[in-house]
Amino acid sequence: MNFRFITLSAVFMLLAMVLLSSCSTAVDPLPSWNEGASKTAIMEFVQSVTDSSSPDFVEPGDRIATFDNDGTLWAEQPAYFQLFFAMDRVKTMAADHPEWATQPPFQAVLEGDMEALAASGEEGLIELVMASHAGMTTDKFSDIVKSWIQTAQHPTLKKPYTELVYQPMLELLDYLRANGFTTFIVSGGGIEFMRPWTEEVYGIPPHQVVGSSIVTAFEMQNGKPVLMRQPKVHFVDDKAGKPVGINQHIGKRPIFAFGNSDGDLQMLQWSTLAGGGKRFAGIVHHTDAEREFAYDKDSHIGRLDKAQGEAEAHGWTVVDMKSEWNVIFP
Repeated sequence: MNFRFITLSAVFMLLAMVLLSSCSTAVDPLPSWNEGASKTAIMEFVQSVTDSSSPDFVEPGDRIATFDNDGTLWAEQPAYFQLFFAMDRVKTMAADHPEWATQPPFQAVLEGDMEALAASGEEGLIELVMASHAGMTTDKFSDIVKSWIQTAQHPTLKKPYTELVYQPMLELLDYLRANGFTTFIVSGGGIEFMRPWTEEVYGIPPHQVVGSSIVTAFEMQNGKPVLMRQPKVHFVDDKAGKPVGINQHIGKRPIFAFGNSDGDLQMLQWSTLAGGGKRFAGIVHHTDAEREFAYDKDSHIGRLDKAQGEAEAHGWTVVDMKSEWNVIFP
């Protein structure tokens, strides 16, 4: 009897059994999502539009997915993270602007008076952003953002902002891309504030980021061409601006869109109600005060009221963060 042959046969049989076992056990692409309505709706949608035998099949080039950023891909309370960036910039620049010590809204920032800052309203916040974001080249601004995002920490959660991204949404982005989708950020945040770090954090490259912008001008400085950021608003990519931004930057209507607030309503409407075929709209509902924050219609940040009513009317998916996500942050 050839024992060597029997031994080799046993090894091959064992390998075959392992391979068959691994093939028969499907890997869950969304492990941080609890089994439930939202996870089922997402996976059924993706399977339907990627199955070439399905009447809902969509060619890969048209599998466009758009995501809001603040409150959808990362946290946004107690204020938008870009505002914290602007405040830190004002503190850094204050030595060169002694007049800010008595000039609202800069005085409020330097004194840590958030109530006074809020009282300055939209006009005050725009003034703050213009002072902290303009007057430099685009390259210089990108370097400042990269440096800040690597070292700054959230004021209450005491973690780097890039650790306050949502693990379930990171999995969703990967799942969509693995199924031929192209993923875009469509945010009210500044386009050049997001572009320096979105690829590392979300896997979304700079050219797939749509956001608000300030006026930028071409100049020659010491014989070198540069783009200078001007203290003037160019485009606000929020509310009704989001479909406009999608049209300008992407040129195709999304078939999959995710937001979390009334600021995303028009993007969800544009993605699902204006086109034919199978489409998906999702809303992250912040319901977990223990692991993150709980807020909706009464919030001054990320207010969710009208969009939730629209979701009920049109059958959009509303994700209950507390019950449907078993993990919040990575």
